[in-house]
Amino acid sequence: MEENKENPTDLQNNLPPQPADTDTASPKECAAPVKRWLIALTLVFTASMFSGLYIIFAGSASTCEEPVAAVETPAPTPGRAQSLLTNFFKINPGGEEGAAVIRVRGIIQESSEGGFNSRQNASSIARRIRSMADRKDIKALLLDINSPGGTIGSVQDIYDAVLYFKSKNKPVVALFRDVAASGGFYIAMAADKIIAQPGTMTGSIGVIMQASNFEGLFDKIGVKFIPIKSGKHKDMGAFYRPMTDEEMALLQEMINDTYQQFYAAVKAGRPDIADESLRVYADGRIFTGARAKAIGLIDDLGGEEKAREYLSNLTNIKDIKILSPRVNDLFDIFSLSASSLDSKLMLEKVEELSTPKVSYLWTY
Repeated sequence: MEENKENPTDLQNNLPPQPADTDTASPKECAAPVKRWLIALTLVFTASMFSGLYIIFAGSASTCEEPVAAVETPAPTPGRAQSLLTNFFKINPGGEEGAAVIRVRGIIQESSEGGFNSRQNASSIARRIRSMADRKDIKALLLDINSPGGTIGSVQDIYDAVLYFKSKNKPVVALFRDVAASGGFYIAMAADKIIAQPGTMTGSIGVIMQASNFEGLFDKIGVKFIPIKSGKHKDMGAFYRPMTDEEMALLQEMINDTYQQFYAAVKAGRPDIADESLRVYADGRIFTGARAKAIGLIDDLGGEEKAREYLSNLTNIKDIKILSPRVNDLFDIFSLSASSLDSKLMLEKVEELSTPKVSYLWTY
């Protein structure tokens, strides 16, 4: 009788399916708890961030003791959450009269991008000044400046906003910190009084345009730019070629025009300085605060306490309170909190070198 032999591989293929190992979880089942933890941590972090922002911006704006109100039947009040959100975006939820302080820091310009890499926006500063001018509880403005200046349009935007504030019959006192030069000095010309420390660097009345020429470098590395333009002056000031004499004359004409605008603002703000003297001082030179006072470019020497004295005298409010304005929206929060971040310094420096800019700026 012939023996029935089967291939071992066939026997293995014919085996019934084995039950799955119940002790081993699938990747999806493993990932589910991790995902839930990540969501929970994200929510906790978000809540903590907004709590911190509230403490920083809302808590720091309180002044001294709140006045005792007369006893009366309380009006219906919104819920606590609504009150917190409402007060967060107000300068003075208590309604106490005082002077708003607007701080101008660093180069005055429009930020090229939003988020945490953005610098302090000139338009947001101007917008806050105008909003302070329309508040009944704000009786004056302290313009706190520590800036070497900036681009012309941005500087003039803030200057116009200060004039708007004054048009509401509210005085403005400018306080200079370490530096208030060129465009920083320009915006102070709209103020009623200017205070600086003896060693403050100020002045630099003038305009500068910095253009670069990388033609020699590009020749060495074999790079050539071929512009296609609608007119011969369309690429005037380009970094890949030298300027012609005609182009230099056109740019100088523009510089002279913007300089006259600066000079007119200084003359309007410092009318007691004789024109012949002002022409001498308005050649771009820098002054200490002590020298600026002797010339008449500022009114007094001192710090914040001296500025408060002037604000009290101008408003007839004894011991006037300085109210720190809170930001108007979340974009301003992130812009202001990130104004000192320089994560893209090298890229920005290259951009500044390659793009001609006309500025009221003290640079060296």
